[in-house]
Amino acid sequence: MLSTLQTPRSLSRLSLTFPQPFTSRAYLTPAPSHSPPQSEILSVRHSLLLSRAASAADLAASRLARLRLAEPRLRAFLHLPDDDALLAHARRLDARIAAGQDPGPLAGVLVGVKDNICTADMPSTAGSRVLEGYRPPFDATAVRRVRELGGIVVGKTNMDEFGMGSTTEASAFQVTANPWDESRVPGGSSGGSAAAVSARQCVVSLGSDTGGSVRQPASFCGVVGLKPTYGRVSRFGLMAYASSLDAIGCFGPSVADTGILLHAIAGHDRFDATSSKQDVPNFLSHFVSVSSLESKPLKGLRVGLIRETIDDGVDAGVISAIRAAALHFEELGCTVNEVSLPSFSLGLPAYYILAVSESSSNLSRYDGIRYGNQVYAEELDSLYGGSRAKGFGSEVKMRILMGTYALSAGYYDAYYKRAQQVRTIIRNSFKEALNQNDILISPAAPSAAYKIGEKKNDPLAMYAGDIMTVNVNLAGLPALVLPCGFVEGGPAGLPVGLQMIGAAFNEGELLRVGHIFEQTLGNCRFVPPIVADDIAY
Repeated sequence: MLSTLQTPRSLSRLSLTFPQPFTSRAYLTPAPSHSPPQSEILSVRHSLLLSRAASAADLAASRLARLRLAEPRLRAFLHLPDDDALLAHARRLDARIAAGQDPGPLAGVLVGVKDNICTADMPSTAGSRVLEGYRPPFDATAVRRVRELGGIVVGKTNMDEFGMGSTTEASAFQVTANPWDESRVPGGSSGGSAAAVSARQCVVSLGSDTGGSVRQPASFCGVVGLKPTYGRVSRFGLMAYASSLDAIGCFGPSVADTGILLHAIAGHDRFDATSSKQDVPNFLSHFVSVSSLESKPLKGLRVGLIRETIDDGVDAGVISAIRAAALHFEELGCTVNEVSLPSFSLGLPAYYILAVSESSSNLSRYDGIRYGNQVYAEELDSLYGGSRAKGFGSEVKMRILMGTYALSAGYYDAYYKRAQQVRTIIRNSFKEALNQNDILISPAAPSAAYKIGEKKNDPLAMYAGDIMTVNVNLAGLPALVLPCGFVEGGPAGLPVGLQMIGAAFNEGELLRVGHIFEQTLGNCRFVPPIVADDIAY
């Protein structure tokens, strides 16, 4: 049975994570008055169906007011439908509830959707001018399943163009700000989805993860982010970047919320040949009340800390937070050992060769004829060239050129083929490590959120920030990121994310472990200053 109100355990080692100067009430409160993160989805469901304390229309109006208030500063959304349309949807849910019906586990839950995931009732541009104004004739499978279970799509979130970036600075329309410090990036490419959940503009959101685009923003914005196993969630309706790496993922304010959203969208889809037919377990059954367990609720769990992820190039504050998290695992009964993955450093160059190669093929469809806005020209070649030149941003053009080069005659074997061989090595190294450990842990990013513009003109430095996440996509494994501590920066500190990696289709175990870790991590509130005064804990 899922419990969302449990007494936290006092842990003396937390001084490692929260240095003495950090006293901001935005995230730090005395242990006795603190309670662990509650499931907002379950809270909405309780209010609508059990206590009848509020209506879906009331809850939607309250959330929309917060969204509109924060949006001019954060710029998390690219497209927002009319408030009246959303409230009319909420009132239809209220009518169903009044008639004794249960609209579904997501009833009344406001869901943000990344702009590269198709929605039939609002534009889907992938953050690109080439698709400006495009309205798909259908919903992506993940969106359709959210709607069928009572969820309300509140809007389309900002992103780096076609998922190519780590900051949202590559969006053709706007740059999203981090709710923890509006002068810093929220991460990317799903930065809008992460920022919207962090600022409580929506309850949960959907993103996409090709090389860390869910997990890195989750770390930067202090929310929970889950990249499922490749094939667990249908990619039908997701605009392709690199088809063998892309996955639709979930953001939530708690592990429970993220797991509930994953359960809603997971499962086989006949419209996606790569979606798995493997049964989807009931992830809710993995959320056990910590108070009902023994003092060592994770006794016997084998945790491997990837040595290469706490080495040179990683900020000292991030390393301190991850080591503190490892100590917390030991206090929960786990056996924690450092493990070495010698092929880990090979993942970044292999990923970028494979990703840009696939993108050069996938984005060839945006030519002004089949897809994309068209530029008038007298000749066909000029129409193609003009439409792509005007429609694509600089980052997308650069990756298309790199991918075309890697696939060109004479270079295919030297680059693409060799990168695929490295991918096999990485997959085997993870398999061996997970045979000896139940989960692997690492930072989600080598640093906390950095300043807007800090790395915009240094693409190699920005690409290097993906070192912690790309290997998971190459291996097709699931990974969960949840906040575990803070480093100095901004008005109230900056969150640090812990990445937990599991075996294929073992999301349930990651959610179980993550839920216990989250519920027993005392003295912390991962609520940004922009909304801290509105959140009751």
